[in-house]
Amino acid sequence: MQKTLKFAKRLVADITPPTSKSISNRALMLQALCRERRYTIERLAACDDTEHMQEGIEAKKAGAALVDIGATGTAMRFLTAYLAITPGETTITGSERMQQRPIGTLVEALRTLGADITYINKEGYPPLRIQGKPLQGGTLEIEAGISSQYISALLMIGPCMSEGLTLKLKGNIASRTYIELTLDLMRHYGATAEWTDERTIRIEPGHYEDKPLTVEGDWSGASYWYELAAVAAHYGYEVDIRLHGMREDSRQGDRVVADWLRVGKAPLLSPQGGKSMPHTNSTINLTNHHVYIDSFPQWGNKREVELDFTHCPDIAQTMAVTYCLLGIPFTFTGIQSLRIKETDRVAALINELRKLGFILRAEGDERLVWDGTRCTPDEHPVIATYDDHRMAMAFAPAALCFDGLTIENPEVVTKSYPGFWEDMSQFTI
Repeated sequence: MQKTLKFAKRLVADITPPTSKSISNRALMLQALCRERRYTIERLAACDDTEHMQEGIEAKKAGAALVDIGATGTAMRFLTAYLAITPGETTITGSERMQQRPIGTLVEALRTLGADITYINKEGYPPLRIQGKPLQGGTLEIEAGISSQYISALLMIGPCMSEGLTLKLKGNIASRTYIELTLDLMRHYGATAEWTDERTIRIEPGHYEDKPLTVEGDWSGASYWYELAAVAAHYGYEVDIRLHGMREDSRQGDRVVADWLRVGKAPLLSPQGGKSMPHTNSTINLTNHHVYIDSFPQWGNKREVELDFTHCPDIAQTMAVTYCLLGIPFTFTGIQSLRIKETDRVAALINELRKLGFILRAEGDERLVWDGTRCTPDEHPVIATYDDHRMAMAFAPAALCFDGLTIENPEVVTKSYPGFWEDMSQFTI
């Protein structure tokens, strides 16, 4: 399948981004660990990732011997920890790409805590055979620079261990905001979980108790509308996009897009027009009346932007495409985890942005750089998505500058934002 895009000159619409799959997947696991389920999680994300997480938990509770999580990395990591403390033998597997994504750091950590986990094929990679049993817990050191999901998976089972868990984080801590998000949700369900110093988290033994929870809007999903608004406004389109259901004080790391790409003089307003209050969902108004990027209050400044994605890797594609389309050179750091996502996102960005006339380079696994070097763009660019939902969504706004740009395999957006193309259709002709 392919989708060819052509934008109208007026981009005016109301958009409700999907609810957060990061919160949804954590909430599903924590609720599964509760002694009794009493409530339904409200506004649970409706996407492939969350469905696979939910199906995996339900399959285990039904006594299934095999859990297949498809291409959902979060579910692979969270369910590996969940299955390790849930009685019974289970095999967990996933898609071909999932079986190429490393999980050794998490498995070794769980084994240190006493878990019984065996690699079925290649050492360090799924599928896994897990014999679930009670774990004692204790003190554990883990490298923190690979994936915060390893840490979150361990933290969430911490209260279920007889001695709780003291987690010591080594090296650069990746996506700390997601660790904080996990801790917040654990406390919501009754856990005692605190930082004892900058690198140590203590989880006391105890029990989770189910409580009502409403999932907030997803800032990763909102980032594509910030991108669309910023690029459209810069190129003379009329922009008035209202994003509903977002939380101003969100713990989501991707909320930083609201600071890195500001569109509108006073973007955070409630539906009634007053100030947005903490802990409530808000409407964000994106207009072309006051458009600027924090580092560049005046358009045309060619000074390089430097951004660190250690705590928000999922918006790296959004920001790379945005800055290229605005002609602003950049250096991105904190991108190590992009190599082991749904695809090698660094290589994918370099390949596809070249089709649009931008020559990027990777400097090891640490940096992605665009110094302003250009080449002749394809006459009719066709963007490959590499079975990666974020490639499709991040490149869609490029059709503002490349009339008739085509996205291959647009259906990949169902992984996180099934309604993306329906929402986008409000702006296209």
